[in-house]
Amino acid sequence: MNQLDQLKKLTKVVADTGDFATLKEYAPQDATTNPSLILKAAQMPAYQSLVEKAIADARQSGTTGRALLNQIMDQLLVLFGLEILKIVPGRVSTETDANLSFDTQALLDKAHRFITLYTKNGIPRERVLVKIATTWEGIRAAEVLQREGINCNLTLLFSLPQAVACADAKVTLISPFVGRILDWYKAKEKKDYTPSEDPGVVSVKEIYAYYKKFGHATEVMGASFRNKGEILELAGCDLLTISPQLLGELKSSEEPVAQKLNAAEAKKSNLEKLVLDEKKFHWLFNENAMATEKTSEGIRAFNADAVKLEQFITARL
Repeated sequence: MNQLDQLKKLTKVVADTGDFATLKEYAPQDATTNPSLILKAAQMPAYQSLVEKAIADARQSGTTGRALLNQIMDQLLVLFGLEILKIVPGRVSTETDANLSFDTQALLDKAHRFITLYTKNGIPRERVLVKIATTWEGIRAAEVLQREGINCNLTLLFSLPQAVACADAKVTLISPFVGRILDWYKAKEKKDYTPSEDPGVVSVKEIYAYYKKFGHATEVMGASFRNKGEILELAGCDLLTISPQLLGELKSSEEPVAQKLNAAEAKKSNLEKLVLDEKKFHWLFNENAMATEKTSEGIRAFNADAVKLEQFITARL
């Protein structure tokens, strides 16, 4: 049995891609998308029909200018999601606009828009995760959405305080970014790390242990991996979302995969409960230079790719 199949017995495997062929090849349970992945996919000849459909559908509303472009962007994200849901048996994560990351009401409006579009296409909200950056405002939006029965995936998460605030808000799922944490520490410390010492791996293990110890239902989905070793070190995590390249590496190896995380052991961990309000959250987040820098950097990068996608669509108009 190859490593991918072994991993699937321990962890729910999610594909981090907007490419349908990849999804068919690796048969994940769920799939995640983001502006960078959709930009890449939208420029591929195989998916031009989706771009044209998004434009045609939005034009039927009669809107023009910026409003038309916003509608096309929303339509395109959902159209990719609809196609993905034809392939995966589980859920798709559809990401809100990065430039809304500090606007709770705008995030609520965007999430409602996504759910409306999915519902019109016959997709129940249970199969959709609305993806929101893990800012204080994003967590507050997710808290409201969860009460409405709209499930959320809190992304660009780099620290325990972010994770705890998400759990307190009863968010469905979080996506701690393993590889980007490693990137920061490698640049700062000028050293390499073994998979077990990897700061991103250590961070996810701490979050997983905290959730299990204190009985939080929020799922932990490790994301943004730089190498196969990080993935194998987190075997047993609730979910892992993996790029096509690393899915291929796992599938091509038959070395044994050992379970590294399990709920029973995690419950024994020596962690203290963290009580947060808005001031405490901002202070602890501010004290973590890596988390503040990588969250801000991630929001900027996703927004830059969203702007590129808008430019690509505008050229088609």
